[in-house]
Amino acid sequence: MSNIITSPSHEAFERTTTKWGSITLFIAFLIATSVPFYLLFVAHADVDFGDILKAFLAVFAVYGVFYIVEPLTYFPILGPAGMYQAFLIGNVANKLLPSAIVAQGTLGVKPGTRKGEYAATMAICGAALIHVASMVLFVGILGTWLVAIIPEPVTLVAKLYILPAILGGVTVQLIVSLKQVKSSIIALGLAAVVILILIPLVPVLAPGDVAIVVLLTIVITWFTRNKALTYTKGTGGADSVGIN
Repeated sequence: MSNIITSPSHEAFERTTTKWGSITLFIAFLIATSVPFYLLFVAHADVDFGDILKAFLAVFAVYGVFYIVEPLTYFPILGPAGMYQAFLIGNVANKLLPSAIVAQGTLGVKPGTRKGEYAATMAICGAALIHVASMVLFVGILGTWLVAIIPEPVTLVAKLYILPAILGGVTVQLIVSLKQVKSSIIALGLAAVVILILIPLVPVLAPGDVAIVVLLTIVITWFTRNKALTYTKGTGGADSVGIN
């Protein structure tokens, strides 16, 4: 039987994105994890398996918590198709997630809905396209010249404040678009308590501060949610979700 899709539908969209998303992510996984084995068995670099294991554990100790936190926090906003795109492309928090949130806010659709998933998918496509074009122009063609003419103090200030500025803008955009007042207050309050009180008292918890805030926010929001407002489906494929 032919697998060619002859009519558009959400089921066909999910089937296609799941198939090709799984294939492309698995290929990317093989390429990414092949580098240590290339160094060991092909390049004959001056490293052994113990060195590679130590390096992995050092990275895992700092970023391992994000292996769980990022999928949990990004999935409701990006949806399945957007998740495949985002984790294949990279730069999720500072580029793709803001693009998806701005697109959903502009179109007036909620994250977690079909329309929100479509908006996130197209926004990631646009962000990736602009990213590649800007990389070719500003890095590939003009990179050396731009670095030479930009004063060093300006570069240092940009390094310090660009990422916080992006994440701050994304946070405000997300609060406005989701309109989940109670959940937002809980998340912001817990973040303040964890960063300003808990971490100074128990510094060993610092690598997991984001995970602590996310998990506590999920638990408290779940048990304090308005149970009368649950997942509902509208007509014509429209749907909506609610927590407050």
